[in-house]
Amino acid sequence: MSDGALRVLDGMHIKAVDLSLPEPDVIFSGAQILNIANSRASDSLFGLPLPESISASALSRIVPNDVDNFRSSEFTKDKASEIFKDYLAAIADELKDDPLVISILDGNTLRMFLEDEDDFAMLAENLFTDLDVEDKGKISKCEIRNALVQMGAEMGVPPFSEFPQLNDILRKHGADGKEQLGQAQFAQLLQAVLQDLAEELSQKNVTFIQNIKIINGSKLRQLLNNEKELSSIAEKLVQEKQNAKSGLGNKETLRSFLERNAKELGLPLSEADEAVVLLYDDIFADVGRQEHAESDKDELVGLLKETLQKFAEQLESNPVFQDFA
Repeated sequence: MSDGALRVLDGMHIKAVDLSLPEPDVIFSGAQILNIANSRASDSLFGLPLPESISASALSRIVPNDVDNFRSSEFTKDKASEIFKDYLAAIADELKDDPLVISILDGNTLRMFLEDEDDFAMLAENLFTDLDVEDKGKISKCEIRNALVQMGAEMGVPPFSEFPQLNDILRKHGADGKEQLGQAQFAQLLQAVLQDLAEELSQKNVTFIQNIKIINGSKLRQLLNNEKELSSIAEKLVQEKQNAKSGLGNKETLRSFLERNAKELGLPLSEADEAVVLLYDDIFADVGRQEHAESDKDELVGLLKETLQKFAEQLESNPVFQDFA
């Protein structure tokens, strides 16, 4: 896979792990079971540690109460094996509902830039222009660090926090000094740094979790199947409509409500995302065509359910990737 591309871990890898507990233990503590399972899950996720939020939610599925007591409790191998399998299945379910997005950087994208003279010249020119904020035609050598940060994982450069060898490469080329560079000198230094980085990444790939959420409709479907939670949201919506003085119609009121509560409901954020705005436009152009009860309140609740159902269907077939940082 090439650098910068995103890979989605949705739990399918977990289902392929070894489900056998190690011999010759006959008795296992709850803590041992979790440690073995977390290690197996990590191995299937390209060596990435399982995020605490995922493991905690998975554990709550199989041990809803008194987790501390579970960790210290001891189980026969048969019972431990059953818990082990249930916990891994719960991890897979958590990842299905809330997939991880990762990048694997191996130097390929950097080599592509370096091999195409025109692409590299344009990249170096754009970076130099961005960094030359005073428009002097000169920048400090140490700005190479900022150039790498600007390139980022999308262009094959790992974060410094994930790949500290970057600091060694910069020191090797004296790229931590204050010497002033013109555009041609900057491009020459950048080329040397990227060549070394590509070589380092080819020997040691960098895999890390992106701070990206995939909105795929799973949370909406859970909501639609939870009558109590859905009724609570409907009541909140109706109350807002009754308290509002804007005179908006039901569809306009509903759209405003959903956009303001998007994250909590499992909907994509429309702010500064034109594609998501178009998705909202398409959904709301299509809702409201079926008959609802005569009262304004019942119509509003009917529109809510219909709209959430349409969003769930659309997001299931076309998930939205968003940065919720």
